[in-house]
Amino acid sequence: MNYILMLSVFAGIACLLILVLYFKFPAFIALLMASIVTGILAGLSAQKMIATIQEGMGSTLGFVATIVGLGAMFGAILEKSGGADAIARYLINKAGQNKSPLALGFTGLIISIPVFFDVAFILLIPIIYAIQKNTQKSLLLYAMPLLAGLAFGHAFIPPTPGPIAVAEIIGAEMGWVILTSILIGIPTVILCGVLFGKFIAKRIHIKAPEQDLTVRNADSIDHTHLPSFRLTIGIVFMPIILILLNTCFNAGLFIINNTFVKQLIALLGHPFSALIIANIAAWILLGIKNGYSASELSKISIQSMAPAGAIILVTGAGGVFKQVLVNTGSGKLLAELLLNAGFSIVLFAYLAAAIIRLLQGSATVAMITASSLLAPLLVAGMYSPIQMASLVAAIAAGASIFSHVNDSGFWLVKQYLGLTEKQTFQSWSLMTLLLSIIAGILASLIFYIGS
Repeated sequence: MNYILMLSVFAGIACLLILVLYFKFPAFIALLMASIVTGILAGLSAQKMIATIQEGMGSTLGFVATIVGLGAMFGAILEKSGGADAIARYLINKAGQNKSPLALGFTGLIISIPVFFDVAFILLIPIIYAIQKNTQKSLLLYAMPLLAGLAFGHAFIPPTPGPIAVAEIIGAEMGWVILTSILIGIPTVILCGVLFGKFIAKRIHIKAPEQDLTVRNADSIDHTHLPSFRLTIGIVFMPIILILLNTCFNAGLFIINNTFVKQLIALLGHPFSALIIANIAAWILLGIKNGYSASELSKISIQSMAPAGAIILVTGAGGVFKQVLVNTGSGKLLAELLLNAGFSIVLFAYLAAAIIRLLQGSATVAMITASSLLAPLLVAGMYSPIQMASLVAAIAAGASIFSHVNDSGFWLVKQYLGLTEKQTFQSWSLMTLLLSIIAGILASLIFYIGS
């Protein structure tokens, strides 16, 4: 029986990879099919399989769908209003020419929290072009820090979809995930973005293209009427501060005896409330006060749901896969095998995500699949909140490993930086490998320190 359960898990993963890689099926369908294959081989009846799909999808999306939807709308308004551009220009102007790579790294880290990676990169690439033409240094000196910040923030820091999904599937607290990711992110971006950027820029000299490759349409940003930096950065960090405040209160870092204040902190510090407040603030202060009509803002919000919808469905399918592992007992068996072999759970989290990412290219699919495999191994109360958060970071680190030709980000970077395939491997791919390893090591250290 044990062999059948283990075979069912491997068959499910093989089914996922075949459908995604060979048949090019959408990840949502591939994950559902992998779940069904695993469940049937493990002995679930047809009725139990259907009930498991409903249970896994419902329990996961009850939280994730709300957060991803609110986050997508928030990011869209920040992008269209020019808020992301305002943050980038302010930090670069304050840092000056010599420290502009460092400013770009932290710009990427901040902006990728509410804005999707590819959108943020295309939005900010004209700034990189302008700096290169002014300094005549290699474009990679400025692009690598920005890309490192964007890549890290997109994979590690909520409310971006990946870490939100992983945290929900394995049961990690959002505030601790944010705090842990920020602690890992600062040194990682400096090492992989700024220092590696200087290293690779000396070896590959790339000039900005003569013609701006970005496409600006009628909704393009008016750079003469950008919102203020203080206002924008305040709105970006508003939900993060509210969530962290609630986390600190729950951890007993400060004591409040007033019942009303306790309830108020619990309400405002929940991710739902925090993101609703941030959306309202962005709608009014970045939208209405910048001349956008309510109908225009409504259109922007609705359009942001297109990419969010795909992520929500993939996350729900990942929840189904996790539930199959729980209901069939495959997850419990896998846990026993790992514990008996003395296998580190944080290493398992990292390697599971890394292998799946290398094979099929999508970081989101890798994170969701790895967290689904990890969730049945986690007994309630076995690990501290900071350890659970470090497991989320370990999965994110593994899923960030070595972007190559099966990843759309590889071709996006190649096109906009004007690189050859070889140069893209030497710069972007190598940077993501370093980011993955360094972040993975730091996540492991936090895991063991937090025990």
